[in-house]
Amino acid sequence: MSLRMILAASAVLALGAPAFAQEAPPAPPAAPAAPAIDAAAEAAFEAKGEAFEAAVEAMTREMQAAAAAAGGDTVKANADLDAIAVRFQPQADAFADDLEAFITSQLPAMPPEVQAQMAQMGPMMRARITGIPADTKASVLQAAAPAAPAAPQ
Repeated sequence: MSLRMILAASAVLALGAPAFAQEAPPAPPAAPAAPAIDAAAEAAFEAKGEAFEAAVEAMTREMQAAAAAAGGDTVKANADLDAIAVRFQPQADAFADDLEAFITSQLPAMPPEVQAQMAQMGPMMRARITGIPADTKASVLQAAAPAAPAAPQ
């Protein structure tokens, strides 16, 4: 799952809450109204998402350059890419924390069924986001690996 898909899924679920709320039956008169999605928090999270996406793109370019510079030396490529992944890991961890905090702050505005979906998806989204540096390293190494010779026919 790409970063764009993770962000899109979280945005659809977070932003789709008003649409789900409109389809819900009217609340009893005594029930308090659910708070609205906080537009300022949404805009702030979107900016964080764009910054994280830019950081991932920069990390990917840096890893590709390091793999090319290793010149086929897989030990050097692994060590260099590990160092890059370690340097970017705190950004992935921080963005996962930001996503979790944003979703948690928006849960009261979501209908119960969406809250249940978010409770199930939260750990999966966190794992995907925090795994981006390692996943990117694996993808770059795979792309840099020499093609296997064709099997004789």
